[in-house]
Amino acid sequence: MHIHIEPFTVHKRVPLTISRGTTAGSTNLWVRIEADGIDGWGEASPFSIGSQTQTTEQITADLEALALWLSAYHPFQQQAIEARLTESGVCSAARAAIDVALHDWLGKQVGLPLWQLWGLDLAKISPTAVTVGISSPEGAADRLQKWCDQQPVASVKVKLGNPTGIEADQAMFEAVLAEVPAGAKVSIDANGGWNLPDALTMAHWLADRGVTYLEQPLSVADDGLLPQLYERSPLPIFIDESCFTGADIPRLAHCIHGINIKLMKAGGLSEARRMIHTARACGLGVMFGCYSDSAIANTALSHLSPLADHLDLDSHFNLKDDPFQGAQLQNGALIPNNHSGLGLSRHASS
Repeated sequence: MHIHIEPFTVHKRVPLTISRGTTAGSTNLWVRIEADGIDGWGEASPFSIGSQTQTTEQITADLEALALWLSAYHPFQQQAIEARLTESGVCSAARAAIDVALHDWLGKQVGLPLWQLWGLDLAKISPTAVTVGISSPEGAADRLQKWCDQQPVASVKVKLGNPTGIEADQAMFEAVLAEVPAGAKVSIDANGGWNLPDALTMAHWLADRGVTYLEQPLSVADDGLLPQLYERSPLPIFIDESCFTGADIPRLAHCIHGINIKLMKAGGLSEARRMIHTARACGLGVMFGCYSDSAIANTALSHLSPLADHLDLDSHFNLKDDPFQGAQLQNGALIPNNHSGLGLSRHASS
């Protein structure tokens, strides 16, 4: 098989600010695996989580090395390829691009969309959240209103963890809450921006205001404090930065309520499926999230979305120049189509 790597740069309509900083765009990598006249598509996007950073340059170097190593394999050899990816020590985003492209190739080869190949029910897909980043109260309320003008909104994720303190978080949240459409679900992601006392204060304060769950309230360095938060929080606790793969789940399962699966952390759809089953075996909830991903990665996860409780796959809707299209919004839910594989196409102008 032949592996083709092509960078593409995307820019956000609205820069996203979280507790660790602001992003306005990124250079991602479009990966194509060609064999037997079929192209399978995947994507790698850079991300940074504290001390864990995967840059475009690093991902590119890893993918170029993989293109040489894997040229002797055929896409049907997924088990052998995954073993080689694991042994190689390449970054998870590079593994994700290869794994997703292999799944797309397989779906195209058998002529079925992945969701149908897996026997999943699209009617089980929940609405995907739209994300409101850290801002002034007025700026955050305006951001939500822009989302509502752009598309149906049935779920809202609000980023908190403002470095200036929880008073700023509370003021911003109150402004956003006033603009939330009737009946929409509201969740909170602090991206590790709170200490334990603030997390406890905010958990009770937010529970009184109808929030559904808290995501990553404490930093990864404070994982040891999760049992105290778990015992005293009135809201379910989901973790993101603290959980990359299924291997992270058992050590934390006793003090969390759920996990956030992202393709770039997990290393692809293969590991994402294992994480879902591991989480369920541990009695945990499952959500899907994204970084500055295009429609490629978010469409890939949409095929698994019937197995998730909460979805946050909105990054490509905040891109001015996404070259790709795939799954489409239906009543606020991101629904894959009936085309084979991932069901992706590239815009004619891209």
